[in-house]
Amino acid sequence: MKRHLISAADLTRDDAVLILDTAEEMARVADRPIKKLPTLRGRTVVNLFFEDSTRTRISFEAAAKRLSADVINFSAKGSSVSKGESLKDTALTLEAMGADAVVIRHHDSGAPHRLATSGWIGGSVVNAGDGTHEHPTQALLDAFTMRRRLVGADEGVGQDLAGRRITIVGDILHSRVARSNVHLLHTLGAEVTLVAPPTLVPIGVEQWPCEVSYDLDAVVAKSDAVMMLRVQRERMNAAFFPTEREYARRYGLDGDRMSRMPEHAIVMHPGPMNRGMEITAEVADSPRCTAVEQVTNGVSIRMAVLYLLLGGNEPALTAGNGTSTRTEESK
Repeated sequence: MKRHLISAADLTRDDAVLILDTAEEMARVADRPIKKLPTLRGRTVVNLFFEDSTRTRISFEAAAKRLSADVINFSAKGSSVSKGESLKDTALTLEAMGADAVVIRHHDSGAPHRLATSGWIGGSVVNAGDGTHEHPTQALLDAFTMRRRLVGADEGVGQDLAGRRITIVGDILHSRVARSNVHLLHTLGAEVTLVAPPTLVPIGVEQWPCEVSYDLDAVVAKSDAVMMLRVQRERMNAAFFPTEREYARRYGLDGDRMSRMPEHAIVMHPGPMNRGMEITAEVADSPRCTAVEQVTNGVSIRMAVLYLLLGGNEPALTAGNGTSTRTEESK
């Protein structure tokens, strides 16, 4: 593993499979009465969030605490940032406090890369979402969910997603999740198709390692997984489609469209959902929808990322001689 996780495009196939396999080991911890490992005891992880977040921030916090790290939650609201403090001065403050890892979500694309390459901070930097650029741990948890559902938890260890057909539908233009997923899924061997109105397809998408379609019905019948994206109104400054009803009719996933998917195919959503727009309640509450499962898997993936960045490359739950490492249960 590299020192930072800034972009899904930075990961090789071996890097990605190592993270997925480590997350599979971490997932076993969740089945224990005491869900803790002593792996990162004495390390400090800072959650540096300049944007509102529920799932990602809590997921990183839970992951760090399950690895016994000390966690500091930093919110821009109510901090010196609201008084005009720069990212540099905030970073220098965290460095002075001894942060071993900084998990950063920022409204400006490129902020995590700046933090990682500036020399302001000596610890590892993890991108938890920057502007409309990338969200690598979301892509990793999505790939982890796909591998578990389409290949199997035990059978999938060491495997990638070669030959799987993944369809990503919705607001591609403003979606950092879509960008990270396209890069990671391509690295793992999957065939990715983006489906969106022409106005919500980014300029330069022809350079991405994927196909583009404007017809959801033509693609959904041959997809192993269909990922629905939220329309990000907060990032829009113009009318990108006529009406919400028109968007839902052409690009929303309802029960009829879901019935045309292969029997083994799954429906995914990174959350939060706009029920009735990109996904109906019938589909969202279906056993084929993995939205809640993705949240659970997010903790395992983020445990794996923090462990590999701060702990090392040895197996997470077994020592080199095959004996289990000491856990909180055995103390």
